[in-house]
Amino acid sequence: MNGGIKITSPTPEQLIGVLYADGISDIRVLDVMQRLSRAMFIPDAFRHRAYENAALPIGHHQTISQPTVVARMTEALRLDDRIKVLEIGTGSGYQTSELAMLCRRVYTVERHKPLLTLAEERFKALAFTNIVTRLGDGSMGWREQAPFGRIMVTAAAIDVPGVLLDQLDEGGIMLVPVGLDERNQHLIRVVKSASGIETEDLGPTRFVPLISSEEEVAPARGLGQP
Repeated sequence: MNGGIKITSPTPEQLIGVLYADGISDIRVLDVMQRLSRAMFIPDAFRHRAYENAALPIGHHQTISQPTVVARMTEALRLDDRIKVLEIGTGSGYQTSELAMLCRRVYTVERHKPLLTLAEERFKALAFTNIVTRLGDGSMGWREQAPFGRIMVTAAAIDVPGVLLDQLDEGGIMLVPVGLDERNQHLIRVVKSASGIETEDLGPTRFVPLISSEEEVAPARGLGQP
């Protein structure tokens, strides 16, 4: 019994207020997060919680990230509409869609075929033409399409992955959670220049581990011209 108290779910507008209060200040990021329906990327059983500031399960031991994390990572990439982005870990496709609304093109890699299939259906429903998908080992990046102006890794590595760093363009930015212990992970921003790399710790975070496999990477599937 709840004593007659009606429990209501947060609205998209209330979530944007939470993000702003948590320090997200990029108006473009806040606008995209308000316009893109998070509910569309969440399984039916959890859809009533779509606008909570919480990570939610999407199957295969994966989650859709907490909105604050999505916003913080998107903001930290410093995107514009000329930039080509590599995303490691498509998941539900929610973060991918955010990126696609703010950059020129997103190349995204996912190792779980059922998750990628669902994400591709969502991309088509949303009429994205600047997302290219691949099923395979994201830890190897996407060498054929390198270099990338931005790289976002949505799984925790033991250190900044050298393979991905090699695929980052000069002047580019990579975001990667580092630390395999979920209680001691930090989001690292890497900026690559002609003289080397600079790293910045953006604070604690929590992601599933970045897994490498020996499976052959499947051909890319484009939702528009590559």
